[in-house]
Amino acid sequence: MCGIVGLLVKNQSMRANIGGLMMPMLIGMTERGPDSAGMAVFTAPVAANELKYSLYAPSMEFNWKLLVEEFGSHFTNKPKLSTKGNHAIVITSVASQQVKTWLKQSYPNVHLLSVGHSIDVYKDTGLPADVAARYDLPTLSGTHLVGHTRMATESAITPAHAHPFTAGEDWCLVHNGSLSNAHSLRRKLEHEGITFETDNDTEAACRYLEWRMREGDDLKAALEHGFEDLDGFYTLLMGTKTELALVRDPFACKPAVVAEHDDYVAIASEFRSLAHLPDIKNAHVFEPSPKEMYVWKI
Repeated sequence: MCGIVGLLVKNQSMRANIGGLMMPMLIGMTERGPDSAGMAVFTAPVAANELKYSLYAPSMEFNWKLLVEEFGSHFTNKPKLSTKGNHAIVITSVASQQVKTWLKQSYPNVHLLSVGHSIDVYKDTGLPADVAARYDLPTLSGTHLVGHTRMATESAITPAHAHPFTAGEDWCLVHNGSLSNAHSLRRKLEHEGITFETDNDTEAACRYLEWRMREGDDLKAALEHGFEDLDGFYTLLMGTKTELALVRDPFACKPAVVAEHDDYVAIASEFRSLAHLPDIKNAHVFEPSPKEMYVWKI
């Protein structure tokens, strides 16, 4: 049992406070997921020739300035850096494959959480309120976000196993449920040259859908294939640079509720995580249907 939350803010004046609106949503899902928590927020994009990287280090005392200095010396291109404890956002114009190779060789203990023009990811073990406070999540600003609270059922409790999972660029996924064919999906994708970082079943779903889109599917087509290839019970909430998407399995075994308002679209596993939102009484609140795709654009 896990908790999912999502928020897309249509009212531009409210986007600077997306973190504050999110905080009670995430904490409201604590009983569904006390082991770890995470958040992917989509912010104003960096320059077209740049990418930003969300990084996680094993220690709160990690020397990010040294990493940036060594990066700058290696590539003769000093990146921009912002840090929150053992998380950092690094922005550079160096090609992504070069960055990934350098990180793996020079800092193998630093975990790459996300890559993209807009996405920032924070995730860690602990109660959702503690994780949110640790990384100052209430101060986040952006257009939309995806969050998760985890109760581990099929793999270890580590930062790497926490959600959101990412693949490709500006793409993330959180999941409530379980997939019975995650291992066969992994084998199929490994034959396509795709590598995995954990044994979490959600990572298999994330990399599968991103692979489908890389092969030419749009998000809707990728999810249609998912109904055929993902075996199990699930509610999936996904984020891209411009949209949120929600889908439930054909039996709708895992809960979800949506509130559509003129100012925002909010999604959670239970209504209690939506009850605090502004003017919620005038939102259209409904339970998503099984095997139906819901997509909202900024």
